[in-house]
Amino acid sequence: MSAAAWDRDAFEAQLRAQGRAYHIHHPFNVLLNSGGASRDQIKGWVANRFYYQINIPIKDAAILANCTDRAVRRSWVQRILDHDGHGDDPGGIESWLRLAMAVGLSRELTESLKEVLPGVRFAVDAYVNFARRAPWPEAICSSLTELFAPEIHKQRLANWPQHYPCSIFRAASAWRDATSSSALPSPWRNSTHAHCRNARWTF
Repeated sequence: MSAAAWDRDAFEAQLRAQGRAYHIHHPFNVLLNSGGASRDQIKGWVANRFYYQINIPIKDAAILANCTDRAVRRSWVQRILDHDGHGDDPGGIESWLRLAMAVGLSRELTESLKEVLPGVRFAVDAYVNFARRAPWPEAICSSLTELFAPEIHKQRLANWPQHYPCSIFRAASAWRDATSSSALPSPWRNSTHAHCRNARWTF
């Protein structure tokens, strides 16, 4: 006999408990967020993370393709627009390219994906393929890492003032103001992209 289903509070507690294994606790991320990473390590991280970023809208499009719930599709499509951009908004991928150039990578090299490691390609491609094959509720659950975003920003902003130039700290302060809500609604993502586009990053 299967165990009784968790109630809402128990389910949320179990979900949040997964944060113990989240990437912010990996030794490299701890090094990065504490200001201990070298310039080359930061450049490598940005170049490889870019591959993940450009695959997010592809993953979300796969979820939409499998989703039979119109209301969910109307909400979820915003995630694609946030990353790819629409209208006058260039989107989050463009923000990542600006970050890449700020750390010393050229736009052309970043978009060529020549710096992306085989293991990163494998992991990201597996994630996209999971979203293509899995039932849409499971694929959506795999996408809700925003649950841990407040902790990520808290960790990074706590370290930036003493480890990075003043211009980055000013941009970080703007991010803190834009991400003060733990609910992280869609406008949070739009606001964050706007601050990132307008910031003058220097490393």
